[in-house]
Amino acid sequence: MHDKSVVNDIVTRLRDMPGALLPILHAVQHELGCIPPDAVPEIAAALNLSRAEVHGVITFYPHFRSTPGARHTLEVCRAESCQAMGGEALAGHARTRLGCDFHAVSADGAFALEPVYCLGLCAQSPAVMLDGQPHARVTAARLDRLLDTARKAPSQDEVRS
Repeated sequence: MHDKSVVNDIVTRLRDMPGALLPILHAVQHELGCIPPDAVPEIAAALNLSRAEVHGVITFYPHFRSTPGARHTLEVCRAESCQAMGGEALAGHARTRLGCDFHAVSADGAFALEPVYCLGLCAQSPAVMLDGQPHARVTAARLDRLLDTARKAPSQDEVRS
């Protein structure tokens, strides 16, 4: 169950702008950490859309989620340069360390593990991005230090607030 007043305030504030659906979805996710399924009918009604149309947009864009995300996001580069410089072993280490595969969240909810296809650090492979911050020439030991530091740091949403 979501805080209906938050969704109502966002919808009231943004519904009259052209192309309001995406700004509303972004705002709801920013405020609540996700777009709860029970918010979809309210958003659909306010914009005179079907629930299926709103749900379709939410599921089409990988940025949107219907359940709260992890506190931190680790993206491991899967592009050719990083692969050639040990990226596969680094990805394997990340999976083992976090106890989850790509497109999943660690059991403790601390980390989402995502593949990314080029961070633009090809000359400094392998590379990862942790909470939007790129890191180059990452070894298993360096990744462990980055993850340990992130566990002690505030979450992505706490930093944005």
